[in-house]
Amino acid sequence: MAFTMPRRAALVLPFFAPAIAPAQAQEPLRLSVFPSGSNWPVWVAQEKGFLERRGVAIAVTPTPSSAAQFTALMTGQVDIASTAIDNVIAYVEGQGEAPGAAANPPDIIAVAGINNGFLRLVTAPDVRSFADLRGRELSVDALTTGFAFVLRRLLERGGLAEGEARLVRVGGTTQRMEALFAGRQAGTLLTVPLDAVAARRGFNVLADPSDMLGAYQGLTFALRRDRAAADRPRLVGFLRAYLDALEWLYAPANRAEAVAIMGRNLAEVTPDLAEASYDAMLHPRSGFPRRADLDMAGIATALSLRAAYGPQGRALSAPERYVDLRYLAEAQSGSRAG
Repeated sequence: MAFTMPRRAALVLPFFAPAIAPAQAQEPLRLSVFPSGSNWPVWVAQEKGFLERRGVAIAVTPTPSSAAQFTALMTGQVDIASTAIDNVIAYVEGQGEAPGAAANPPDIIAVAGINNGFLRLVTAPDVRSFADLRGRELSVDALTTGFAFVLRRLLERGGLAEGEARLVRVGGTTQRMEALFAGRQAGTLLTVPLDAVAARRGFNVLADPSDMLGAYQGLTFALRRDRAAADRPRLVGFLRAYLDALEWLYAPANRAEAVAIMGRNLAEVTPDLAEASYDAMLHPRSGFPRRADLDMAGIATALSLRAAYGPQGRALSAPERYVDLRYLAEAQSGSRAG
């Protein structure tokens, strides 16, 4: 059975607050996401009315790949992207895979942290060790951005030399999962809770990158620097609604409703898998960062991976070059869930 997203996840979903005139009059912020459980706080912000209370409207659209996402970001088709910090670094440094990105690097900044990746290396039923991956193919979103370098480090730590396993460009999480289920590749990185969906089908969760990498900044909210400055009030309002959603998610009394929200937005995630996802994704140490802070040590890890496996000959900058913490700080100063 092919992995499919529920119909509502593929639609543009504007939310307007009838009691707040500014939200009625404005266009929605356009948010590009990879379909995954990492969008849980966004779903909560939508369903619990936190966006309306902050006077913000959003429209959420899924992206098939990071190249498509950054093309949309660079051309103004979307306002904000939920994307890997390595994508931000790559495009700022002129190393992105989207057409035209190398010749005209965009000035993209990460403004908030979403997670540490929530990544798991998931492999075919016959692959039970790294040695079993010799001579096999694994899928990635893009060959030189995103989590491709995480996968290369895992293979190296697992004892495979460069080239003993081949990486192929397939696309985002949905596309990679479908390819894995169809047997086109022997492994890929999947995010929680989709790793559990795969495990239930007999696939193996071979490794947790956090055990091998230590601190790692995964997904972030990122946008063009000029767009952030020009639309500061709405950006801060969105971040405040997101913080409200995190606070709500971490409240134990909301667990059952939170699990139901997960199930409504990821059709393949059964109630028991959603329950297990709650424990993993809202873990006090390794879950969603409760205040959406960016992990500077985790960004340094992403930079070290890019320095090791990315294009050579260009020195990378310090983590601070790729972030702007002012918008989150302003949001944190006025965030309180209702």
